[in-house]
Amino acid sequence: MARKPLSGGRRLILVILTTLGVCLLAGIVTVWYIIGMPGRSWRGPLPEMTPQQRALEAALRKDVQALAGEIGDRNLYRLAELGKAADFIDAQLRAAGYSVTRETFSADKKQFQNLIAEKRGVARPEEIVIVGAHYDTCSNPGANDNGSGVAAMVAIARDMAGRSPQRTVRFVAFANEEPPYFQTEEMGSRVHARNCRKRGDRIVAMLTPETIGCYKDAPGSQKLPYPFGALYPSTGNYIAFVGNTASRSLIRRCVGTFRRAEPFPSEGGALPEFIPASGLSDQWSFWQEGYPGLMVTDTAFFRYEYYHAAQDTPDKLQYDRMARVVEGLSAVVRDLAE
Repeated sequence: MARKPLSGGRRLILVILTTLGVCLLAGIVTVWYIIGMPGRSWRGPLPEMTPQQRALEAALRKDVQALAGEIGDRNLYRLAELGKAADFIDAQLRAAGYSVTRETFSADKKQFQNLIAEKRGVARPEEIVIVGAHYDTCSNPGANDNGSGVAAMVAIARDMAGRSPQRTVRFVAFANEEPPYFQTEEMGSRVHARNCRKRGDRIVAMLTPETIGCYKDAPGSQKLPYPFGALYPSTGNYIAFVGNTASRSLIRRCVGTFRRAEPFPSEGGALPEFIPASGLSDQWSFWQEGYPGLMVTDTAFFRYEYYHAAQDTPDKLQYDRMARVVEGLSAVVRDLAE
C-alpha cells in the first residue's frame, strides 16, 4: 500500500526532530568520551585508616613542612631557597636508595635543575613510566602547590624502591613550572620532555601529582566552568585524573586501577587540549612531544581558596586524605610499571 506523501510542514518537522536527535546523540557520545571511566567512584564514609596510611600521613606532613614551612617560597626570584628545595628532594630520594642526577639548564642567564631518579625495569627497561612534580612556587610558601605533589612523588618513589618493576619508573622533580616560565621552552618539564624525545626515550605514561591536599565535604564546594559543573560532582571531596584526548586510554587505566585499589572518591576527564584546564601542569610539556600524560589533582583554584596565596601553608592541607590518595597512586604506578 502506498504511503501518503508528507506535507511540506510535516517534512520540516521531521527534519528538525531528526537533526535534534542526531545532535543529542552526538552530545551524549561526546560527554561519555570525555568523562566515561571504568568502575565507580567511592561513595559514602571513608574506611578507618590503616597503620600504613597513618605512617604515610606522617611522612607527607613532614615533607610538606620541610618544603613549605621551613624553606618556603622557591623560584627564580629566590634561587637560594629553590636550591635548598632541590637539595632536600635529592636527599630524600637518596635516602630511599636511589641515585640522583641533575638535569641543568639555563633561563634568563640563571641555572636551574631538574632532579632525576630511576627504578630500572627488569623485563622492559626501555619502556618508561614518569612520575614528575614541580618543586618551584608562585611567590608563596607553596604547601599545596606543589609541596603536596612533590611529597607524593617522593612517597611513591619510596614505595617503589624495594620492588622489581617490569618497566623503568623515572621520578623527576621539575623546576620552573610556575610563571613566567609556564608553558614556555624554559619550563623544567618542557626541557626534560624535549631531551627525552631527542634521546628516543619510550615514555609510555607520564603522571604529575599537582595540588592534591584540599578536600571539602560541603555541597557546592567544587566550582567548575561551564559545562563541566554539570558533568562532575559539586562536592569537592574527590581526586581528579585530567589529561588530553590523546591520553584517554591512559586516563581510563589509571582511574580504573585507582578505583579498584583505593576506597576514595575519584573522577576522570579526557579533555580536548583547547580547553585551558586540560594542560595546567607539567603533563602539557609531554604532550608537545607526543607522549601520553595526565595530571592528578584536587582541581586547585576550582576548590582551593589559597591557590597562589601567602596562606598556602602546611596547616591548610588534609594529610589523612592525601595519604589515601597517594596510596592509590602508588597502586596506579605499580600497575603501569607491569
